[in-house]
Amino acid sequence: MMMFSPLYMMFALPGLVLALLATVMTQSTFRKYARVRASSGLTGAEAARQLLDREGLQHVAVEPTRGFLSDHYDPRTNTLRLSEEVYRSDSLSAIGVACHEAGHAIQQAHQYVPLALRTGLVPVTQFGSQLAPFIVLGGLLFRFPMLVNLGIMLFTAVVLFTLITLPVEWNASARAKQLMVGAGIVTLPEQAHAAAVLNAAFMTYVAAAISAILQLVYYLFLARRRD
Repeated sequence: MMMFSPLYMMFALPGLVLALLATVMTQSTFRKYARVRASSGLTGAEAARQLLDREGLQHVAVEPTRGFLSDHYDPRTNTLRLSEEVYRSDSLSAIGVACHEAGHAIQQAHQYVPLALRTGLVPVTQFGSQLAPFIVLGGLLFRFPMLVNLGIMLFTAVVLFTLITLPVEWNASARAKQLMVGAGIVTLPEQAHAAAVLNAAFMTYVAAAISAILQLVYYLFLARRRD
């Protein structure tokens, strides 16, 4: 009931709208430059491999995976997984995304602190994002303040994760923008188009952070009203 109350929607709606706009912008920008081929002729997989090898990261694997824009780097297995649209395409969109994910592997190799912090928060974030709302609701229903506080603490970790994600993603994109030109993967004019995809994608992380903050404020408001 808490999740469908008018009060909850007042807090949640701005984040939902921002997330929708960011997603639409990312997808439209990706599709726009997916029609523009890179002069180098490299596919996303080849571009990522070239960047990784250039940084001495031959041990990092590059594999295809299913799902539109499901691209990610798994630091546990040193594996860079690229969606089919990125792995096999020689478009500027594909190269931008692939080099961004390679940027995460480079971050790990250089012991980039925010990435290590984010990786460490993954277990508690997964737990907190799924269970915190129910813990808060249970605490309110049964008038158990400690349970409410526990839920708020768990969701605070979720908010912290989204905030740490911002410098991690921005830094990975910054590395990609610089290295893709230095490695001859794209020309300087092409880099601006590949970067547009990364800039649009970054807004999805901004929207996620704002949405999480608003949800935490809602929980704090409920706890204060209870008191």
